[in-house]
Parts: sequence; C-alpha cells; structure tokens
Amino acid sequence: MISVTPARATDLASAAAILAEAFAQDPVMAAVVPGTRRRHERLTDLFHGLLASGPYATGTVDLARDADGTILGVAAWEGPHAERGALARQASELPRFARALGWLGMPRALSLLSRLARHRPRAPHWYLAEIGVSAAARGRGVGGALLSAQLDTLDTTRQSAYLESSTPDNRRLYRRLGFEELSPIEGVPGARPVAMLRLPAAR
Repeated sequence: MISVTPARATDLASAAAILAEAFAQDPVMAAVVPGTRRRHERLTDLFHGLLASGPYATGTVDLARDADGTILGVAAWEGPHAERGALARQASELPRFARALGWLGMPRALSLLSRLARHRPRAPHWYLAEIGVSAAARGRGVGGALLSAQLDTLDTTRQSAYLESSTPDNRRLYRRLGFEELSPIEGVPGARPVAMLRLPAAR
C-alpha cells in the first residue's frame, strides 16, 4: 500500500537523498553537477537546498511511503508565486549549493537553470520541479501515485501544471497524464529537455 503525504522539514534530507539517487543518470542534472567525485553527496546537498528554498517554502513536497513509513518517492511542486522572495530563500541555502556545485560551478548552474526558467509559462501555474523514485521501488506505481495526488487537486482547483522532461520515456508517462509538449529547450549540454504543460482536466 502506498500513501502520499506532505513532507515535514525533518523529511527534506531523506527526500533529497531519494532524488539524488533518482537523478544520478539524468542528462540535465549531469550538466548542472558534472563529474563523478562525491556525486551522490553533491546531488543530495543540491536537492536539499532546492527543496528547502523552493517547493517546501512555496508549494508542496509530497512523499510516497509504504506501509512501514519508508519513503519510496518524492514529488516537489513550486506554487504559482514561487518567484516572490526566491533570492532571499536561495541565499539562505548558499552553503549547501556551494558544497554541491563549488563556488566556481555556481555561475554555470545558474545559467542552465535560468535557461530552463525562460520557457516557463507567464500565466500562473504549479511547477513540477523534481520527481523521483528510489531504485528499490521502481515499477510499483509510485511515480503515478505521486503525480495523481497533486494533479487531482489541480483539476479540482482549475490550475495548470508545468514541467521539463529530459527523456522520451518520461514524456510518454506525462502525455498519458494530460501534459502536452510545448517546445524543446536548447542550450543544455548533453541534453535536450522538452517543456510540457497540462491544463486542468474537464470535470
């Protein structure tokens, strides 16, 4: 049995570790955090900082758990007005970002993330910043349960959802859930993510 509940602050470190595992081979994340040295630790620091300064503060970090409470997957959504106060929140996470990226790597990462952000719709929307499932739980419907939990709420409240998808397999899943491809995002070394938007489903 899989349950989906919002994370607490004390869950963020565990959620970040799940995302680090899930994104270990992701082509976009390889451009943000290149190399192999201490990669899992660096990705965990990066995701912890991103979760704390974005989705946890402005939207929701949903956790999928099994019957004994083990975290199986994470879906992190930024709310429609996440840009308000973003710089101050990100500044508070600078130590984690520095450990993940190095001071010299931060300008490169910011440039890549800004390139992604330029494709986001101007109209208010919820942004799926990250979603990942632990290796041991893949194939059990965890990702679908995480997505459905928030998408059902967005359908009820008549709100749109947006994401970037970095692989064809992921895009097939998102299309089944009602997302439509908008455009490829150029300029990300080693990757060609695609912007996708989902309007609320008719009730």
